[in-house]
Amino acid sequence: MTTADRLDSVQEYYFSKKLREVRGLMEQGRPIINMGIGSPDLAPSPDVLKTLTTAIADSGAHQYQSYQGLPELRKAIADFYQRKFDVSVDAAQEILPLMGSKEGIMHISMAFLNEGDQVLLPNPGYPTYGAVTKLVGGEPIYYDLKAENGWFPDLEQLSKMDLSKVKLMWASYPHMPTGATATKSQLKALVDFVKKHDILLVNDNPYSFVLSKNPTSILSIDGAKDCTMELNSLSKTFNMAGWRVGMVLGNADHITAILKVKSNMDSGMFYGIQKGAVVALQSGTEWFDTLDQVYNKRRELMFQLVEKLDCEYDKDAVGMFVWSKLPKNSPPSEAFIDEILYEKDIFIAPGTIFGSNGEGYIRFSLCVKEEKIKEALERF
Repeated sequence: MTTADRLDSVQEYYFSKKLREVRGLMEQGRPIINMGIGSPDLAPSPDVLKTLTTAIADSGAHQYQSYQGLPELRKAIADFYQRKFDVSVDAAQEILPLMGSKEGIMHISMAFLNEGDQVLLPNPGYPTYGAVTKLVGGEPIYYDLKAENGWFPDLEQLSKMDLSKVKLMWASYPHMPTGATATKSQLKALVDFVKKHDILLVNDNPYSFVLSKNPTSILSIDGAKDCTMELNSLSKTFNMAGWRVGMVLGNADHITAILKVKSNMDSGMFYGIQKGAVVALQSGTEWFDTLDQVYNKRRELMFQLVEKLDCEYDKDAVGMFVWSKLPKNSPPSEAFIDEILYEKDIFIAPGTIFGSNGEGYIRFSLCVKEEKIKEALERF
């Protein structure tokens, strides 16, 4: 039996393949320290865990759930956006809970792209944007992000291109993998750009509350809902990556279009997870402060490791990664990290997995306990 032609357009996800190699080394007894993956090693709050365990005894907890999620979950998302971003959204019509924002990338693409439609994708950026675009028959058009421009697109240059076939544009601020942020004026420029060219913009925004003192949503820009949606997630902010809780926000017409796809793909999120998510979204400032204290300590240690490798980094970047520029005359990124993997038993992500503009960079995850970072320092 032959596979579908669409599989010829994509490769197995880098981390899926590379972690298999890393696990193989660990099975051989190698003491690998994994600094490549942004998978939070911390636990959700005790209140969230208690809510989950209590909720499984509720009547109807194990039945199929609404495709649109519990009303109280949508309200909790709306309240969270109002409280944290000063963004007003209609909980009934402008929010759709997701099983992780990653599935939202597929749902959005299936809802808005026809075969041959073009999609603007950041380089560097989250590789799933490109893979999904290809899987649904779209054509990826990569736009450059570079350090000298603060990892923000040159919109004037983009406007000179033929954008007549472009239907969708992906952005992510705070940016993954670099941790760069965008100002309100930059976000407004993005909204104005897509509005002018009749493009639907999706901002992927899961890192606003990790080491960030100024959380920002693109939906706070006047008129953004007309041409913009935003993805968000509880994975990083509330240490709930394995729970798979995300959301997409936008105007009612856009949300309805995505729901047409989603309602044919699953049968609702588990009740107990939704109840836990509600409590997480209601967390007070103490939760965010405590999280930042942990990541701040880790980041200071990680900076020391980056300096040992003679790499450059931005102290003001946010999120749970340290994006680092390799010293001059270094081998290519993938060769550099393989050398460290096999000589020092430390796995670091190469910048190239995020696009060609990631060459010359490597990325460290802060999802590593302090003692492990100290151990890594000792290995050098």
